[in-house]
Amino acid sequence: MDRTAQNDDRLQDGLVWMSAAYEGVPGDIARARDLARAFLVRLEHDHGHPVAARAAQAVELVVSELLTNACKHTSGPAVLDLELVGDQVYITVRDTDPGLPVARPPDPTRVGRHGLEIVMALAHSFDVHREPAGKRTRAAVPLTGDPRRDGDGRSGLGAPRAEPGEA
Repeated sequence: MDRTAQNDDRLQDGLVWMSAAYEGVPGDIARARDLARAFLVRLEHDHGHPVAARAAQAVELVVSELLTNACKHTSGPAVLDLELVGDQVYITVRDTDPGLPVARPPDPTRVGRHGLEIVMALAHSFDVHREPAGKRTRAAVPLTGDPRRDGDGRSGLGAPRAEPGEA
């Protein structure tokens, strides 16, 4: 049984997006990766946007890490949105926990808790915002080129940004 509560994609004002809600049950992460793959296939085949293999892998891994964190650290549902903006896929996960994730310095001896580190290494940008009923995490992955570099060739890595007053 597919526990995806909502699944929608649209082409509106030049934007393409898909959305799904997950309950945090076994199989949700795999279903979210499947949704990401379907989204990328649709971008390429239906809308003519080329998707580099490295970008496709990065999108799937970022989806997996962000949704895993939402399912692991909250008791309520999580919503995944995938959206094409320009040549980037924005991956947004909303969950019911208002606690903001903390970026830890890289530590090869640490077992687990590398999800945010992985997201920040793969995404061009990453930010977190509190919402009235939880938080929203959002990462952007370019469809072509190196997702870790901005237009000037500088690394897009850094600590996640939070809204002012949310440190």
